[in-house]
Amino acid sequence: MELGLYTFGEMTPDPASGATISAERRIAEVIEAAQLADEAGLDVYGIGEHHRPDFAGAAPPVILAAIAATTKRIRLTSTVTVLSTDDPVRVFQQFATLDLISGGRAELMAGRGVFLEPFTLFGQNTASYDEIFAEKLDLLLKLRDEERVTWSGRHRPALVNQPVHPRPNQKKLPVWIGVGGTAFSAARAGFLGLPMAIGIIGGDPATFASLAMLHRRGALEGGHDPEQIPLSINMHGFVAGSFAEAADTFFPPYAAFMTGIGRERGWPPVTRDHFDRMTGPSGSMLIGTPLQVAEKIIRNYEIFKNERCLIQLSAGRIPHEKIMRAIELFGTKVAPIVRDRLGQNVLP
Repeated sequence: MELGLYTFGEMTPDPASGATISAERRIAEVIEAAQLADEAGLDVYGIGEHHRPDFAGAAPPVILAAIAATTKRIRLTSTVTVLSTDDPVRVFQQFATLDLISGGRAELMAGRGVFLEPFTLFGQNTASYDEIFAEKLDLLLKLRDEERVTWSGRHRPALVNQPVHPRPNQKKLPVWIGVGGTAFSAARAGFLGLPMAIGIIGGDPATFASLAMLHRRGALEGGHDPEQIPLSINMHGFVAGSFAEAADTFFPPYAAFMTGIGRERGWPPVTRDHFDRMTGPSGSMLIGTPLQVAEKIIRNYEIFKNERCLIQLSAGRIPHEKIMRAIELFGTKVAPIVRDRLGQNVLP
């Protein structure tokens, strides 16, 4: 199994002091974390795209390029690229360039987006939310597969035998689809033969198993071998020397962060009881000692048969030194247990 990390470059205030850090410092922390993840033997590092004042990750390809120049083996991906509000040609060029800088380690995870800010910022109509995404995904895949592209659609000017450069180092730039909980999106990813990442940020992971089933069924209907199309589970998590330390470090910033988001979406405030349920055996969070986190990753594998697991360590402002320690434990303690139990990397 491949194991890795993802972040959105959170810049939320420290729940204890109320202090915030600059975007410059937060991006520097993200780069340092990726360097340590590479040294610790993790497989993947992802950066998500958001266009809000509480995130520093508005331009993942730029940050990933900085990471590429200072790492050796870790794969670099967006988590996700909001394809609905971007131009697929520019997206392809950016990630092809990242692939060249990294020596063939780039990936792209496309998603429809969960916040309204990018639609307002880039002048996109949310009434055509899925139609725009499907059309732009179609063009992105053509750009990936063909050096000269002829294509037409409703939401972008047509291309006629258009060469698009640069071409990536890899023969075929990996394109994943990020899915939150939409059945149709999971089935579409499978039908197109695209790997899928399921974002699980609440509830019992087993309730998301139907998405994996739909993805594999879609693959069969599209003429693809489901065994050759990877699946990732993306979750919140934190690793420390004891369960109490991990939970007590993660909860205050997580609660402040998610309660703030919840005010915008009509969710109730996050309580400690709710958090404790999510850290339990059937909860969505990977919180605890290296052994506890490894065992929960393995338990989820028994549900999903996933080839990859990514965790978000920084849902809210956690001191950077504690994040770095969690990365070290995840790479040097958790990963060996999981790989020993499930075998080495199994992505095709």
